[in-house]
Amino acid sequence: MTNHIGVVEDDTNIQNIVSAYLKKEGFDITVMESAEKAWELWETQPPNMWVLDIMLPGMDGYEFCKKIRQESDVPIIIISAKDDEVDKIVGLELGGDDYLTKPFSPRELIARVKRVLKRSQPTTHDDHSPQHKIKAGELLIHENDRRIFWHGEEEDITTKEFDMLLLLAKNINRAFSREELLIKIWGEDYFGSDRAVDDLVKRLRKKLTDIPLETVWGYGYRLRDEEE
Repeated sequence: MTNHIGVVEDDTNIQNIVSAYLKKEGFDITVMESAEKAWELWETQPPNMWVLDIMLPGMDGYEFCKKIRQESDVPIIIISAKDDEVDKIVGLELGGDDYLTKPFSPRELIARVKRVLKRSQPTTHDDHSPQHKIKAGELLIHENDRRIFWHGEEEDITTKEFDMLLLLAKNINRAFSREELLIKIWGEDYFGSDRAVDDLVKRLRKKLTDIPLETVWGYGYRLRDEEE
């Protein structure tokens, strides 16, 4: 199945270069010059990934990224002429998976697209292989199918939420530093502050009420064994 990538960029030259290189790699591309048109595409034919400029007419890329994250964990690579560290942190904390500063090499963009797509896609498995289940108190994880059950009810969670729960449940009572969690869940090439970890934990606590996901003050987080 060909991955469909939405390119949101108002500079015609960059549109042409990015779309040409992505098409050459076999991707199906839809190019839009505004976030409003991108949102229309999202509602009718959602892409598997976004390549998103920040400085756009009308709704900017930050707001579009925020809206997408309210509905989906679809990969987003941000491209921007803003190269200040604070701009990168804002983009990544709003849900961007990577941040590329203009001007950039098209080959670098292709490499990052492939890396982010690979990281976001679940590992395939044999349909006849036994289902690997992990239980931690009232939390039940079906690892192969990437499904989460809390108090017997299936929960709708994102890719990163699942990855964090799986990591913590496999290492019950072990404290992970925020830096460790960034590397293991976002990847070693992630650029951003550890506030992304705090935000992910907040979302999990909101979805899974009373889950024993504890803060280890000044360090990080752990999933506590409820029977202790």
